[in-house]
Amino acid sequence: MRVLKILIAEDVRMVRGALAALIELETDLTVVAQAERGDMILPLAMRHRPDVAIIDIDLPAIDGLTAAQLLHEALPTCKTLILTGLSRPGTVRRALSASVSGFLLKDSPSARLAEAVREVSSGRRVVDPQLALTAWDAGDNPLSPRELEVLRFAANGAEAPEIAAGLGLSVGTVRNYLTAIVMKLNARNRVDAVRIATEAGWLP
Repeated sequence: MRVLKILIAEDVRMVRGALAALIELETDLTVVAQAERGDMILPLAMRHRPDVAIIDIDLPAIDGLTAAQLLHEALPTCKTLILTGLSRPGTVRRALSASVSGFLLKDSPSARLAEAVREVSSGRRVVDPQLALTAWDAGDNPLSPRELEVLRFAANGAEAPEIAAGLGLSVGTVRNYLTAIVMKLNARNRVDAVRIATEAGWLP
């Protein structure tokens, strides 16, 4: 019987330990590496060559989806299973576009985790039904890539001059972008725009 090698990336030590314990209960699965930050995933994966990486979406240093994309590019034989406590439709769409193999809610039954690992390892794509329905019902992101860049700066507290310097734009252009963003999202102001975009999963 082939034993699948698993990498676990989760920043909360107790949760990471619980995931590892669940995996080790399965005779055909074994944990070969554990990461607490997103930037640890690729180096550990290159060293241990796991078959499946279980990745929390909210990791420090590099977020889970970005880490999953980097892993897919560097080690395409390793499948990725994203775990999240959030049901943001935009996040699901980002996950699917990032070549993620599976996407599960953290409150899924524990037995479902092992099943999902086996399924993604065999080449199937696994998406929690609740997340799939949410993504299906949600509208597309109305913001352009440049508007998302501007909003990402704003989400970190940057004002128009700082955003302009960071993106190589004029202050007036940045203000025009911010106005367009607020209008497109039907937001009250830029703070409300950040909230709307974050809740939709459009801001990583």
